[in-house]
Amino acid sequence: MNPDRVKIFSGSANQPLATEICECLGIELGAAQVKGFADGENNIQIQENVRGADVFVVQPTSTPVDHHIMELLFMVHALKLSSAERITAVLPYYGYARQDRKDKPRVPISAKLVARLIEASGTDRVLTLDLHAAQIQGFFDIPVDHLFGTPVMIDYFKPLEIRNLTVVSPDAGGVERARAFAKRLNAPLAIIDKRREEANVAEVMNVIGKVKDRNCLVVDDLIDTAGTLVKGAKALLDHGATSVSACSTHAVLSGPAVERIEKSHLKEVIVTNSIPLSKKARQCSKIRVLSIAPLLARAVQSIHEETSVSILFV
Repeated sequence: MNPDRVKIFSGSANQPLATEICECLGIELGAAQVKGFADGENNIQIQENVRGADVFVVQPTSTPVDHHIMELLFMVHALKLSSAERITAVLPYYGYARQDRKDKPRVPISAKLVARLIEASGTDRVLTLDLHAAQIQGFFDIPVDHLFGTPVMIDYFKPLEIRNLTVVSPDAGGVERARAFAKRLNAPLAIIDKRREEANVAEVMNVIGKVKDRNCLVVDDLIDTAGTLVKGAKALLDHGATSVSACSTHAVLSGPAVERIEKSHLKEVIVTNSIPLSKKARQCSKIRVLSIAPLLARAVQSIHEETSVSILFV
């Protein structure tokens, strides 16, 4: 790739991932000053020429979410004012995605508002990964390339040839994701039926499908406090499962998540580096991290060359 035509910049959210994407493409990470003023305001400056360039800004909107969103908006706006030809926001993790509808009276549809803000900043295109709800793509009036972490996960699990494997969806909403995973691994599907009383609190109600004497793999898009995951694992073991592992694209791992995973009966938890893991999470013996940099690098190259990204779904 021509480094004068393609430039990749990164905010402070996940610079190691951006650097790895650049290494896959054989280019250098763009020079930018991403700092803060004494009062907490963002201080952004693009430190190289981007006039006429195809620019990609890598910035998952992970914790602290609001700070990283504002950082992204300011970087995109600075690039727009610097005459970049096209700006693609690369969002390995899209914050506020769980607030995609009005499920209670007088609440915002935050996922849509964030989409509007990203567009208003001057973004021409969005590249994202495993949205919590696929319909969030419809909140944008600009092109959205929505990738999935499934191929990365499948490349890890398929060579293991796990015997008596059953893929499990942790809730009814994740059935489509889990079914696609099960199909790729030639495994049956089970579903955990749960009732959520409030945010981050879930009560497991029942297990649908055969899990007795099976090695279960729980497939989800993100792990936040791990309460749902740990309770789901316990329910599967109570129903006779031989072992329970889990995989998730986004390792949010907030609050007591790492401790819960460490103390649980989970055999292994596979996540990606869409979000940088804390030191505590990296030291957890049950958590293994896979890189999505090659996947995102191929998508960046396809977008720049105006070729199809559909092959990345295989």
